[in-house]
Amino acid sequence: MAMTTPVPLPYVVPRARRGSGTRTDPEVERASKIAKVLDHDLVDPLMGFVLPGVGDLLGSLLGLYTVALAVRRKMSPVVIARMLMNLAIDAGVGIVPLVGDLFDLGFKANLKNVALLTDRTATGGRATKKDWLAVAGAALAFVLVLGLAVFAVVKLVGAVGHYL
Repeated sequence: MAMTTPVPLPYVVPRARRGSGTRTDPEVERASKIAKVLDHDLVDPLMGFVLPGVGDLLGSLLGLYTVALAVRRKMSPVVIARMLMNLAIDAGVGIVPLVGDLFDLGFKANLKNVALLTDRTATGGRATKKDWLAVAGAALAFVLVLGLAVFAVVKLVGAVGHYL
């Protein structure tokens, strides 16, 4: 008897609560509430200010809830990459004392990710041209930063070698 691998079924959106009168997705509602608390109610910037580094890490970990929803709903990897990029920018700049906290006030990565989740759900999770451009731009920036780092290391080793 041969064993077969089960084929994953498409994601089914949970039904709205009875008597609510609205047909909203409770998981997206939850993600939206988390994002509003973190970004709109300023919990994310305050955590980063009070607990430098640790607060930014906690904010990013809480922001992964929205990304996990996108993964469970089998959204395009490009959309998921864009969500992760938003969290990475938020955490990376947010780690810089004061400047990062001020940046956190305006960037609002969690609200951006909820917007991506709701917008792309309407299109079946497919990536748009804007998603592809954002990820391609991030990849280009990554390559440029790596090149700059390699250049700096080569110059530093050359300068140290000159003095030895």
